[in-house]
Amino acid sequence: MIALDFGAVLVDWPLLARGTAMTVGLTAVSALLGVALGTACAWARTWGPRPLALLVGAYVELIRNTPFIVQLFFVFFGLPGLGVKLTPELASVIAMVVNLGAYAAEIVRAGVAATPRGQIEAAQSLAMTPAQVFTRVVLPPALARVWPALVSQIVIVMLGSAVCGQIATQELSYYANLIHSRNFRSFEATLVAAAIYLGLAIGLRQLLAWAGPRFIFRRA
Repeated sequence: MIALDFGAVLVDWPLLARGTAMTVGLTAVSALLGVALGTACAWARTWGPRPLALLVGAYVELIRNTPFIVQLFFVFFGLPGLGVKLTPELASVIAMVVNLGAYAAEIVRAGVAATPRGQIEAAQSLAMTPAQVFTRVVLPPALARVWPALVSQIVIVMLGSAVCGQIATQELSYYANLIHSRNFRSFEATLVAAAIYLGLAIGLRQLLAWAGPRFIFRRA
């Protein structure tokens, strides 16, 4: 029988804590910027001029039909060929924002498309500008309708950040691999990392489910 030794992994808890903090930080920045990008893209595809809508549509289809790790490698290894050199952390944030933005665009667009036409016409009859109609009348209830799906996508992006360790971003999976390379306890290190990711996913889902109605769409 194989004897498990989780103590050999947990003794390096400062590394796990550092990696967890980096994962949380990457997720927080990427969620904020990614949802903002997705909202802007949703506006462009539903309310924007046709050339912009076509351009945004091409971006959405490109990102949604290519693997995240390919997008990450393009940002980190491909952009230096154009003279743009990025740190692993910045490349990870950019890739996560671009990825989340494409998926969030379609999620938010579905909510926007479900807005009753009469509600929009009523706002226009009050002499509201198009920007006011979208931000005050259309967007809040649209976000309320699609918030669970948007939260799930943010959690997926957070879990996907595990591949950022492939470009030396010092997040949780990076340190889990470092620990088992030192003590050869790959099973225990992987299981501990999986448990931490599980806790982060559950905590993030509950936090966003609580914060959405209170601070984002204000129970529209």
